[in-house]
Amino acid sequence: MSDRSQALPTPEGEYFESNRFAGLSVLLGSVALVALAFSVVGAMIDPHQFSFSWLFAFGFFFTLCAGCFFWIIVHYATDADWSVVVRRQLENIACLLAVMAVFFVPVLFLRHHLYDWLNIPPGKEAALDSKRAYLNWNFFVVRAIVFFGLFVLASQLLRRFSVRQDKDGNQQFTIWMRKIAFASLPMFALCLTFGACDWLMSLNYRWFSTMWGVYIFAGAAGSSMSLLVLVITALRSAGYFKNVVTVEHYHIMGKWMFAFCVFWAYIGFSQYMLIWYGNLPEETQYFLVRNTESWWTLSMLLVIGRFFGPFAILLLRSIKKQPHRLCYVAGWIVFMQMLDMYIIVLPALHGTGVHVSIWDFVSLVAIGATLGFVYLQIVAKASLFPMRDPRLIESLKLTN
Repeated sequence: MSDRSQALPTPEGEYFESNRFAGLSVLLGSVALVALAFSVVGAMIDPHQFSFSWLFAFGFFFTLCAGCFFWIIVHYATDADWSVVVRRQLENIACLLAVMAVFFVPVLFLRHHLYDWLNIPPGKEAALDSKRAYLNWNFFVVRAIVFFGLFVLASQLLRRFSVRQDKDGNQQFTIWMRKIAFASLPMFALCLTFGACDWLMSLNYRWFSTMWGVYIFAGAAGSSMSLLVLVITALRSAGYFKNVVTVEHYHIMGKWMFAFCVFWAYIGFSQYMLIWYGNLPEETQYFLVRNTESWWTLSMLLVIGRFFGPFAILLLRSIKKQPHRLCYVAGWIVFMQMLDMYIIVLPALHGTGVHVSIWDFVSLVAIGATLGFVYLQIVAKASLFPMRDPRLIESLKLTN
């Protein structure tokens, strides 16, 4: 907290005018209600397919929200100044983790369609019996409650203190938020890793990977930064952030997109290479399914579309400094994250090849429209950027 930042005037906040977007809010709410109603129908008439479709959509949106929470705690842990002006939108999206906790309930109800280890009694399979201490229903539920409880509590506290600081600029809130962030870093790592193992990796209880949590984290961090670019650009197009978010901020967000594009590829290749080199049947089965039949086409699209394409484009400095062009790359990376979740979840159901279902789209629309509707309610309740943050002036004057 420098004396220079305290001496300079703090700009007034900027507020989202919800009445301007009342039509969009009504549209999203209506679409959400219709899609959720269809989801109930899907769960009744085709519960087996719908359970996997819902988990796929849940995994996609959860990684986006969890990734935004990660960027908030990194902001405080590193005492960053560049991200001050965009942090409030990260806070708004991270608060949607409370909604995701509600959307996890159908996974619990449909558990017997998703997780075979719940349907096999003790003593039937030695490989599963050796994992019973971890893979059992009671412990599964307790872990889910703990994971979501910690995510929701930390994200809500961080936003609440941030908004309260807007009133008087009390720097004590920054100290509190930094303490929460430091405590949240190991919590985030543990919750995301074990959540990924519980909800995704245990779709095949025989398979395991020690790099699974890091792989999911890499996708979440890169896609959430891309989502932030899209949200900030949408708000700027609506007339906000004109003198707040500059090309310099886009440049840094683009560099983070590039960094996690490389990191995702590094972790994905390392996981694949080690499993291929070890050539153990219980490890290779995951990739054997995804490298055969029509799944191979989607797997190749993911490799090329998530790494080689964005890598070549984001190498260019000019792209990272042109918001609308950067948005094309950001939108593509978010789409690739969705494809990644699809390839992770659906082969557990359709191991012989891709079988697109209407419930895949219904689940995506139901969760996505609901999150969009709730976001529009949250974003209007506070300034679009933290207007009394001690590092705001440094962020406004950012240069690379």
